[in-house]
Amino acid sequence: MIYFQCDYAEGADPDIIRRLCENNLEQSEGYGLDRHSIRAKELIKARIDKKDADVHFLVGGTETNRIAIQAALRPYQGVLSPDTGHIATHETGAIESTGHKVLTLKNTDGKISADQVKAYVDEHYKSPTSEHTVQPKMVYISFPTESGTIYSRKELEDLYRVTRECGIYLYIDGARLGYALASEKCDIKIEDIPNLCDMFYIGGTKCGALFGEALVIIKDELKKDFRYMIKQNGALLAKGRMLGLQFESLFEDDRYFKITSAAVEKALRIRNAFERKGIEMFGSSYTNQQFPILTKNQIERLQKDFVFEIWTDIDEERTAVRFCTSWATSEENLNRLLEVIEGL
Repeated sequence: MIYFQCDYAEGADPDIIRRLCENNLEQSEGYGLDRHSIRAKELIKARIDKKDADVHFLVGGTETNRIAIQAALRPYQGVLSPDTGHIATHETGAIESTGHKVLTLKNTDGKISADQVKAYVDEHYKSPTSEHTVQPKMVYISFPTESGTIYSRKELEDLYRVTRECGIYLYIDGARLGYALASEKCDIKIEDIPNLCDMFYIGGTKCGALFGEALVIIKDELKKDFRYMIKQNGALLAKGRMLGLQFESLFEDDRYFKITSAAVEKALRIRNAFERKGIEMFGSSYTNQQFPILTKNQIERLQKDFVFEIWTDIDEERTAVRFCTSWATSEENLNRLLEVIEGL
């Protein structure tokens, strides 16, 4: 079977594995104070053109979201999220377990708007009993969204403007950030992101790393004592160089962007193949996730050779499914999929 189920089915980019092996017997400081972690942070800050940003390496996305949101909020505050947001659907109540409620807004193609945020915050403070309800203090979005769609520069600018007007934070989940930035539909660069939010993370796990995410804190008031929060949550990795080495590799010579660009190019070939067969796509993803709407017979035919994710039922006859590409998607496997699509 050939897997197109997710973008973390394989291990890691070969350069990362090579570096981990080469440095296996190196003695270093623990907890991210090693030379590789320090250099990786400097590479990231240079690439995003934000020298005063704080960068913290964490192991996984749920861990990163939990700690970042928990650190930013007071006990009576919650976080606004699309109803399809990862923190609202696929994190087993990780945010709620910290005592903070996820306040969901209805998504449109995976996204929420500045107007929705403004309306929610205004309604909260206009209520004569506002102190009896959870106070919205942060907006959470992912870039790209769970359905692979992308916020435009204008949409992000509007969201950030509204959050500042409302006195709340904007946090961007970048688990697949590299795939969004590589998309032909994306009109921003990574160096724009620090000017469009208060905090974001650069995903490694789904973008070529063995594991790891790089949390970037922009807003000064969110920086203080953050390592205390990481440690209290059991997330201050003793062998921190394991994370530092990986991001050092990914951010040398823009390898991160080369990896993700190749994956998106292959994903669009899959999209084009389905569209040539007259098969409708679910949503408007132009990243590494593609969502064709298939009949039961088409799904059964593809399942003979491929593993992919069943996404959502469209009607009694059709279902949207998800195909993912990654740094490891080979031309051989891609061409095999394209051949089968052509024969549907």
